[in-house]
Amino acid sequence: MANTVGIIGAGILGRLIALGAQAAGWEVSIFDRDSRDGRNSCSWVGAGMTTPWTELDKAEPVIAKMGQRSLELWPQIISSLPRPVFFQKAGSLVVAHRQDLGELEMFKSRIRPKLPEQGLMRELDGHGVAALEPELAGRFHRGVFFPEEGQLEPRDVLPALEDALLTAGVNWHEHTRVAEIKPHRVVTEKDVFGFDQVIDARGLAAREQNLKLRGVRGELARLHAPDVSFNRLVRLMHPRYPLYIIPRPNKVYLIGATSIESEAMTPVTVKSGLELLSALYSLHPGFAEAAILEMAVHCRPAFPDNLPQITVAPGLISANGLYRHGYLISPAIAEKVVQSMMSGKPASEVQHVES
Repeated sequence: MANTVGIIGAGILGRLIALGAQAAGWEVSIFDRDSRDGRNSCSWVGAGMTTPWTELDKAEPVIAKMGQRSLELWPQIISSLPRPVFFQKAGSLVVAHRQDLGELEMFKSRIRPKLPEQGLMRELDGHGVAALEPELAGRFHRGVFFPEEGQLEPRDVLPALEDALLTAGVNWHEHTRVAEIKPHRVVTEKDVFGFDQVIDARGLAAREQNLKLRGVRGELARLHAPDVSFNRLVRLMHPRYPLYIIPRPNKVYLIGATSIESEAMTPVTVKSGLELLSALYSLHPGFAEAAILEMAVHCRPAFPDNLPQITVAPGLISANGLYRHGYLISPAIAEKVVQSMMSGKPASEVQHVES
């Protein structure tokens, strides 16, 4: 008889753990307060960047190592799914205006010592920038290119994982509030369920059990820009509001900026929107005629050191604190969680995992 696992939380991490557990022969049940489409989760609002080396600007090297492993895993995961997922590995380009080249130099100086090998970051002159992104020709005279980086579309991944899990016979309890989580036991408002293993992947909803968690606000704009043609993810360094521009199919672009230390779920303010869109227009004037499809806000779960944690006890594993790195590191973390399930042995906290 198959071992049973109850997974609480159906964001990107919970779904990937469920996929790995099901593939390993476990009988899987998922509990989530959202609907199966996950439209109320921070995973739905996520940017989907798989950029381990540029994240070294602010993150620790262990994040890059997990991101590198996830970059190996994502194509395998996507190829196993029953519907197509937009995934691009065309690298990422970082540029700055002439008056902000000091920001670009500081960015390089922070990343260079953390890189494990040469070639992961290439410095470009204006011709190099133009060769990668012709529409930036003459506008930016220096840049940095990370050829091994990429991005994917969360709004493809989440429904594709939903389809794969339901087809595999996973028991999915949507719109279900979990009142209590214990080793081997999940208590909802109506029932008590017993499992060989319980996985807590609730993200910020786990804060009532872990007071160290905090929410970090992210703001994103989704635009349709028919006058812009970018081939890859582009980051603009700026002293006040650095931002990233992610090209998606059909001339859709996802625009985001740095994380905000706030747990507010209120809509994007006029000031914040103006700053974001003004910086975007300075990058490429073609964005002036873009249609704003959506302005979205959500809060990501983070611990004080902004590093994720896996904690293992008999019958209960908790994985949380992915911060702004959800799509970057979730495949690697899900892999570690499933390995802990299979071995039955406690795992080190993810911060201390070096492989």
